[in-house]
Amino acid sequence: MGNDDRLMALFAYDEPPARDPAFSSAVMEELVRRQFLTGVAMLSGVSALGGTALWALWPSLQPVLVTVSQGLAPAIVAGALALGAAVVFSGRRPAALLGLET
Repeated sequence: MGNDDRLMALFAYDEPPARDPAFSSAVMEELVRRQFLTGVAMLSGVSALGGTALWALWPSLQPVLVTVSQGLAPAIVAGALALGAAVVFSGRRPAALLGLET
């Protein structure tokens, strides 16, 4: 074993570990997939719970909503007209006005 081989072996301890881009991307893809499935499962559960609660409470909520909506109808129409006028007079696309596109 020559001097160069000993130095190479000594310096090998200081080198960063070898990286495998395919393995790294596969691991990151699996992590993202797991996070996505966790999020979908959570949102599905919350939606099912909310739908069940709304279904159970609907007979008592319906008369209240009908009464309130009759009084708020003019305000809702005025708000919709104001929003439509703001979109038309701004000269921008509605999605850009709402910040949905850059």
